[in-house]
Amino acid sequence: MKRQKVALVHDYLVTFGGAERVLLALHEIWPHAPVYLAIYNPQTLGRHWHKFQHWDLRPSWFQKLPFANRLISPFRFLLPYIWESFDLSSYDLVISSSAWAMSKAVLTPSTSKHVCYCHTPPRFLYGYPGARPWQHHKLVKLYAHFINHHLRIYDYLSSQRVDYFIANSQEVARRIQKFWRRQAQVIYPPIDIPAVLPSSPKRNFYLYVSRLVSYKHPLLAAKACHHLRRHLTIVGQGPLEKKVAHFATQSPYIHYLGHISDQRLHHLYQQAKALIFPAESEDLGMVPLEAAAWGTPTIAYYSGGAKETVRPQNTGLFFSKLTQPSLIHAILKFEKNNWSAKICYQWARRFRKENFQKAIRRFVAQHRA
Repeated sequence: MKRQKVALVHDYLVTFGGAERVLLALHEIWPHAPVYLAIYNPQTLGRHWHKFQHWDLRPSWFQKLPFANRLISPFRFLLPYIWESFDLSSYDLVISSSAWAMSKAVLTPSTSKHVCYCHTPPRFLYGYPGARPWQHHKLVKLYAHFINHHLRIYDYLSSQRVDYFIANSQEVARRIQKFWRRQAQVIYPPIDIPAVLPSSPKRNFYLYVSRLVSYKHPLLAAKACHHLRRHLTIVGQGPLEKKVAHFATQSPYIHYLGHISDQRLHHLYQQAKALIFPAESEDLGMVPLEAAAWGTPTIAYYSGGAKETVRPQNTGLFFSKLTQPSLIHAILKFEKNNWSAKICYQWARRFRKENFQKAIRRFVAQHRA
């Protein structure tokens, strides 16, 4: 029997996050598959570039433009031309890893199967909070309103070309049904799990880990901890990093580290009392699972995918409003309870890479015909 010819499609490789971890796990299943993508940038990937540099990467024509990684967002109206420029006619199976840049829009022949692993329908098209407050600029708002109207139509039409959808969470499966009128099976993405539960004692500090963007509310976590005189270590980069760094210089309780190595991050996960996760309408929320993998519970805002990754009273608790009083109340409530690192670790093990890859293989085998 002839080996199935497979292609992988991914939005872009300019940063390293949950979507890129999914791509790594998919590539382990199909190591010979070429990866089609809008652009890639070794400089912005930094120390993560070595994970991809020997792959068969096939970027679009957009890669040739100067400052392509900076232009892809303002030139988003070109996305349909980017994805439809690829020739995938020789493949039996195409698996797209799709989110902001709509890589699911590639054209595939009727003889092949196209499976889309959807991290979320594009947030900027459907009113979900994004990384930058572009709505504050009138000209940008007018431009985006015009472009996004046409992209929403295209986003829906291109979703109808996909044969099967996999969602990274129940939250995203509901969005797929709402915006595209398509059904999706949920297969949770993989996280790195230590072989055994670390035995490091907890220290007296909280931890915030995420991109420093408005809808993840890093300053809310910082202000609540400052008010309570609780130490908070913040890890991450993004548009708000100058504000976060400035606040840290004004408070003896807030410690901003910026970007750190995985090894140091794991060490912080082990030692933190809890992760504070005030993200709004998160697609899934892998960070609470990463914290749980190192035996650390989470104090999370009750929203989006975090409702699936945090188990109340077992691996953490929720606060209901994006306000300092609500978060402060949750922190004080957290401190009155005892939390089991073992329970957190056992919960996180359900999301290990082997389970993800097994589920993907099973899904593909079931829908191969």
